[in-house]
Order: sequence, then structure tokens, then C-alpha cells
Amino acid sequence: MVDFDRIDKLIEAVPRALALRAGLDLGIFTQLGESAETANSLGAALKVEPDRLSRLLYALASIGLLEVRDGRFRNGAEASAFLDASKPTYRGGDHALLRELWGADLLTAESLRQNRPAALHDFSEAGPESAAAFSRMLAPGGVIFGRNLARVMDLSAVGSVIDIGGGAGTILVGLRERWPRIAATLMELPTVAAVAPAILSEYGADDVVVEEGDITVAPSIGRHDLAILKAVVQVLPPDQARNSILNAARCLTQGGEIAIAGWGVVDDDRLGPPEGVFLNLTFLNLYRHGESYTEGQYRAWMTEAGFRDISRSRLTDGCTLFRARLTG
Repeated sequence: MVDFDRIDKLIEAVPRALALRAGLDLGIFTQLGESAETANSLGAALKVEPDRLSRLLYALASIGLLEVRDGRFRNGAEASAFLDASKPTYRGGDHALLRELWGADLLTAESLRQNRPAALHDFSEAGPESAAAFSRMLAPGGVIFGRNLARVMDLSAVGSVIDIGGGAGTILVGLRERWPRIAATLMELPTVAAVAPAILSEYGADDVVVEEGDITVAPSIGRHDLAILKAVVQVLPPDQARNSILNAARCLTQGGEIAIAGWGVVDDDRLGPPEGVFLNLTFLNLYRHGESYTEGQYRAWMTEAGFRDISRSRLTDGCTLFRARLTG
């Protein structure tokens, strides 16, 4: 007999996820830290009316992210480990981005009806203010990804790294916490490159070289031991996605390594992983041509560019990582 359980579970997940995002947006988990506080004390610290805040606190407690005893709330185990921004294992840095992505997801049917993105985002047409706002929104998540990458890659022999299309370049900040001696370059479109130095300065990374360029057209003016493309290929049409990898290869020294990462990757049967499958719907609403490309497409483009020993792995945050070395 067919029941409604699968549909119920899908619907029930939505308000829980929205409560989590609200908690991140308000900074509840970071404010709590290792302490236990009442709704009154939290409300005062967060400048939020306590009675109304308590509704969210009890909702978060009901799903195990908070614990409550005698009217005092504290972080649950997962929230303490991953949702407190003071911890190096923090996973909530993209909460502002989630507002954009989830908002776009509500428009999928409209995008299909209109045969165009209903929440169009065009990097090449972004003005200075919107470029700065979007880059700043991505900056915390960039640091976290850089830390994750630094943990899984041995960069002891790397002297120079280039982050291609890396927004504000904060991936380099997280990467160099573990590998501080590496020289770092950010290559970005002119509108983003113009705002990146100010954001990098806020993270104490004034020494990062910022280079204007379009990887779909030409490589960097320099050569580097490691090239990173995080969430770049997935926002491009197929011809430009291919060109970005071909030109990234031309940014490398002989035997240099490439790291291509993003959630916009699907298996060749296009049924998984879930991050790539559902981000593909988000792309319908944001980009004219971007999509979650298959593993086979990535491998074909990388092989054409001269890469060997191509590997695919999954980072702890669900992000797919392709790594390979340039032949020669």
C-alpha cells in the first residue's frame, strides 16, 4: 500500500531548515557559545524582543540544535561543533547565501514557464555596489572552504597558488592559515577585482595579488603551482566551462595541480549526489546557462586540457573536489 510518508517528510524538512537559517542569521549559536542563557538575556544581547525570540529558541530545541533546562538554553552537540562562528569547524558561514539560494528556489516553476531565470544573477553585469555585497556575502564561506582544502591537500611543495573566480579571495585566507608561506593570487572579473582588496584587507590578507581577468578568455599573466576553481565551472555555459579549464591549465607550471570544486556536479546518471541534483534547479533560476555538469564532462574537459591522475572526492561539507596534475 502506498502511503504519504515520503511526501510528509519532504514538507516537514522545510520549516526546520528555515528555523536553522534564522538562528544563524541572528547569531544565536555563536552568542550562546559554551554558556546557557535565558530568552531574556539572549534577547538583550541580540537586540531582539525576548518573548518573540523564545518561539525560535524552543523550535531549535525541538529539533535538537539547542537544549533547554529550567528556561535556560544552550547549544546542542552539533550546534556547538558546527554552528558557533568562533570555532574553526564552523559550517554556518554561508547563511546569507542560503537566503539568496532558497529564495531563488521558490521561483523554479516560474523560471520554467518563462523559459528564463526568474532571479537572474549575472557576474559580468554586476555594478560596484552589488559586486561588493555579493562578494562580502560569500567571504565567510570562502575562508571555511580554504581551511577544508588545506586539510585534504599536502601543499608543502607549493610556492604559488591562484584562486580563479574566487570572489573576494577569502579561500586563500583559509588556505594560508595552514600554509602561510604560499604566495597567493586572485584572478577575477574587473568589477569583483575592484572590491576584493578591501575585503581581503579586513581578513589581514593585504599581500594577496589581485589580477583582473576572465578565465574563459585567457589565462593568468603568471604561472602557479596550484590553481583553484571553486564554484566557477558550474555557472558557465558548456563552451565557456570547457575554456575555463583549458585556460586554467595554462596558468600552471609543469606538473602543477588543479583543484576544481563545487556542489554543481552530478553523477553520470544525473540522479546524485543530492547537492548537485537540486543545485541544478537553483541554477535554472539564477543563470542563463550554468548547470551541474556530470563527472564525465569534467573528466573529458580536464583530459583535453592535459591533466592526468584525475580524482574525484567529497569534502566534509558535501562539496565535490576534482584534483589532477598537468602532464609534462
